[in-house]
Amino acid sequence: MCTGACSKFVAIPLYILSVVSVICNIMLFFPGFDTKYAAADMDGQEQLTPEVKYMGGLIGGGILVLIPAIHIHLTSANKCCANRCGMFLSIGFATVGVVGALFSLSVASLGLANGPLCRWRNVNNPIAQWGRPFENSDGSYLTNKEMWKWCEIPDNVVEFNVGLFSTLLVAACLEVVLCLIQMINGLFGCICGTCSSKEQ
Repeated sequence: MCTGACSKFVAIPLYILSVVSVICNIMLFFPGFDTKYAAADMDGQEQLTPEVKYMGGLIGGGILVLIPAIHIHLTSANKCCANRCGMFLSIGFATVGVVGALFSLSVASLGLANGPLCRWRNVNNPIAQWGRPFENSDGSYLTNKEMWKWCEIPDNVVEFNVGLFSTLLVAACLEVVLCLIQMINGLFGCICGTCSSKEQ
């Protein structure tokens, strides 16, 4: 495969994954699809999972991947890179993408490990209170759905957080792989030249 065509193969999925990351991060600000928790959090009442506010999906998996995706896509114009310099620059942009994706991956992992912030109660805690009931569970709550019932408000917040943070995790992993592929592809394009018969 020509290095330019490979760049296009990498860029298009990166566009999709960055948009998915942004959407997931924005949705996490509205647990239970309700705006009141975000509004309460802005008023100083902590009701949003802290990892949501790190904006790993918006900044890391979103913006820091989208910008490299645009440059990588430009190197695939007419299925061939314009020149070796363009491919060299794509390595740098892909590195930025890796950093952004790793940030998103780290935040999503933390979000899954610590669980959501919710109003909860269980047998050992009969009085409902806001907190993170799964923070010290080492992620064991993920396989024990009975524990998910501890969270009373927001509705289905555990499923909500697990679904969206898991999506961010998968998207970030794919972004890392694709950016690494582009770094290798850019290196080949820079050293060996492009597939065009005449380099500009």
